[in-house]
Amino acid sequence: MALLPPPAPPAPTASATFDQLVEKVRYHGVYSTHQQAHDVVRRVLEALGRQLTGDERVELAARLPREAAVFLASQIPTGRPLTGWGFVKDLAERTGSTSATTRWDTGSVLGVVARLAGDDLTTRIIEQLPDGYALLFGRAQLLRAA
Repeated sequence: MALLPPPAPPAPTASATFDQLVEKVRYHGVYSTHQQAHDVVRRVLEALGRQLTGDERVELAARLPREAAVFLASQIPTGRPLTGWGFVKDLAERTGSTSATTRWDTGSVLGVVARLAGDDLTTRIIEQLPDGYALLFGRAQLLRAA
Protein backbone atom coordinates (compact mmCIF):
# COMPACT_ATOMS: atom_id res chain seq x y z
CA MET A 1 0.00 0.00 0.00
CA ALA A 2 1.50 3.32 -1.08
CA LEU A 3 1.36 6.24 1.29
CA LEU A 4 0.08 9.46 -0.15
CA PRO A 5 1.91 12.67 0.67
CA PRO A 6 0.10 15.02 3.03
CA PRO A 7 -2.06 17.65 1.35
CA ALA A 8 -0.38 20.95 0.62
CA PRO A 9 -1.27 23.72 3.05
CA PRO A 10 -3.61 26.36 1.67
CA ALA A 11 -2.02 29.40 0.11
CA PRO A 12 -1.63 32.22 2.63
CA THR A 13 -4.21 34.95 2.38
CA ALA A 14 -5.43 37.84 4.44
CA SER A 15 -8.57 35.85 5.24
CA ALA A 16 -7.90 35.88 8.98
CA THR A 17 -9.63 38.73 10.72
CA PHE A 18 -7.75 41.08 12.98
CA ASP A 19 -9.56 39.67 16.01
CA GLN A 20 -8.48 36.16 15.00
CA LEU A 21 -4.88 37.33 14.69
CA VAL A 22 -5.04 38.94 18.12
CA GLU A 23 -6.59 35.81 19.63
CA LYS A 24 -3.83 33.65 18.13
CA VAL A 25 -1.23 35.97 19.65
CA ARG A 26 -3.14 35.92 22.93
CA TYR A 27 -3.09 32.11 22.94
CA HIS A 28 0.57 31.74 21.89
CA GLY A 29 1.81 34.52 24.14
CA VAL A 30 -0.42 33.49 27.07
CA TYR A 31 -1.77 37.01 27.50
CA SER A 32 -4.60 37.37 29.99
CA THR A 33 -6.77 39.73 27.95
CA HIS A 34 -7.62 40.47 24.34
CA GLN A 35 -6.61 44.11 24.90
CA GLN A 36 -3.16 43.12 26.17
CA ALA A 37 -2.59 40.97 23.07
CA HIS A 38 -3.93 43.78 20.84
CA ASP A 39 -1.45 46.25 22.32
CA VAL A 40 1.44 43.82 21.82
CA VAL A 41 0.42 43.23 18.18
CA ARG A 42 0.30 46.98 17.54
CA ARG A 43 3.70 47.68 19.15
CA VAL A 44 5.52 44.83 17.41
CA LEU A 45 4.03 45.50 13.97
CA GLU A 46 4.83 49.20 14.24
CA ALA A 47 8.41 48.33 15.19
CA LEU A 48 8.65 45.92 12.26
CA GLY A 49 7.31 48.67 10.01
CA ARG A 50 10.31 50.79 11.00
CA GLN A 51 12.65 48.02 9.75
CA LEU A 52 11.01 46.35 6.77
CA THR A 53 11.19 47.85 3.28
CA GLY A 54 10.51 47.01 -0.36
CA ASP A 55 8.37 44.31 -1.87
CA GLU A 56 8.44 42.24 1.31
CA ARG A 57 6.82 45.08 3.25
CA VAL A 58 4.08 45.45 0.63
CA GLU A 59 3.47 41.69 0.38
CA LEU A 60 3.34 41.26 4.14
CA ALA A 61 0.85 44.10 4.50
CA ALA A 62 -1.32 42.45 1.82
CA ARG A 63 -1.36 39.16 3.76
CA LEU A 64 -2.23 40.71 7.11
CA PRO A 65 -5.72 41.73 8.20
CA ARG A 66 -6.36 45.38 7.37
CA GLU A 67 -5.91 46.69 10.93
CA ALA A 68 -2.60 44.87 11.31
CA ALA A 69 -1.44 46.11 7.91
CA VAL A 70 -2.18 49.68 9.00
CA PHE A 71 0.08 49.26 12.07
CA LEU A 72 2.90 47.95 9.85
CA ALA A 73 2.48 50.58 7.13
CA SER A 74 1.99 53.52 9.50
CA GLN A 75 5.71 53.62 10.27
CA ILE A 76 8.38 55.01 7.99
CA PRO A 77 11.45 52.76 7.75
CA THR A 78 14.29 54.29 9.72
CA GLY A 79 17.07 53.62 7.25
CA ARG A 80 19.22 52.23 10.07
CA PRO A 81 18.66 48.49 10.12
CA LEU A 82 18.78 46.90 13.55
CA THR A 83 19.87 43.35 14.29
CA GLY A 84 17.26 41.10 15.88
CA TRP A 85 18.67 41.91 19.33
CA GLY A 86 18.78 45.63 18.46
CA PHE A 87 15.15 45.40 17.38
CA VAL A 88 14.14 43.91 20.74
CA LYS A 89 16.28 46.38 22.69
CA ASP A 90 14.89 49.38 20.76
CA LEU A 91 11.30 48.22 21.26
CA ALA A 92 11.93 47.62 24.98
CA GLU A 93 13.30 51.15 25.36
CA ARG A 94 10.36 52.68 23.48
CA THR A 95 7.79 50.80 25.58
CA GLY A 96 9.56 50.92 28.95
CA SER A 97 9.47 47.15 29.17
CA THR A 98 12.21 44.66 29.98
CA SER A 99 14.20 43.03 27.20
CA ALA A 100 12.95 39.59 28.26
CA THR A 101 9.30 40.63 28.12
CA THR A 102 9.82 42.39 24.80
CA ARG A 103 11.57 39.31 23.37
CA TRP A 104 8.56 37.22 24.43
CA ASP A 105 6.11 39.72 22.93
CA THR A 106 8.04 39.92 19.68
CA GLY A 107 8.23 36.16 19.28
CA SER A 108 4.55 35.77 20.09
CA VAL A 109 3.52 38.22 17.38
CA LEU A 110 6.07 37.40 14.69
CA GLY A 111 5.47 33.66 15.05
CA VAL A 112 1.80 34.21 14.19
CA VAL A 113 2.71 36.70 11.45
CA ALA A 114 5.07 34.12 9.91
CA ARG A 115 2.22 31.63 9.63
CA LEU A 116 0.02 34.22 7.92
CA ALA A 117 2.83 35.31 5.61
CA GLY A 118 3.78 31.79 4.53
CA ASP A 119 7.20 30.18 4.28
CA ASP A 120 8.43 31.89 1.12
CA LEU A 121 7.64 35.45 2.20
CA THR A 122 8.89 34.84 5.75
CA THR A 123 12.18 33.56 4.33
CA ARG A 124 12.54 36.64 2.13
CA ILE A 125 11.77 38.95 5.07
CA ILE A 126 14.40 37.25 7.23
CA GLU A 127 16.94 37.43 4.39
CA GLN A 128 16.28 41.17 3.97
CA LEU A 129 16.78 42.00 7.62
CA PRO A 130 20.08 41.87 9.55
CA ASP A 131 21.03 38.79 11.58
CA GLY A 132 18.89 37.75 14.52
CA TYR A 133 15.36 37.92 13.12
CA ALA A 134 14.93 34.24 12.27
CA LEU A 135 14.54 33.35 15.95
CA LEU A 136 12.01 36.14 16.39
CA PHE A 137 9.94 34.60 13.58
CA GLY A 138 10.20 31.16 15.21
CA ARG A 139 12.86 29.77 12.90
CA ALA A 140 16.41 28.53 13.33
CA GLN A 141 19.05 31.18 12.73
CA LEU A 142 21.19 30.01 9.84
CA LEU A 143 24.65 31.42 9.34
CA ARG A 144 25.07 33.48 6.21
CA ALA A 145 27.82 32.54 3.77
CA ALA A 146 30.85 34.82 3.88
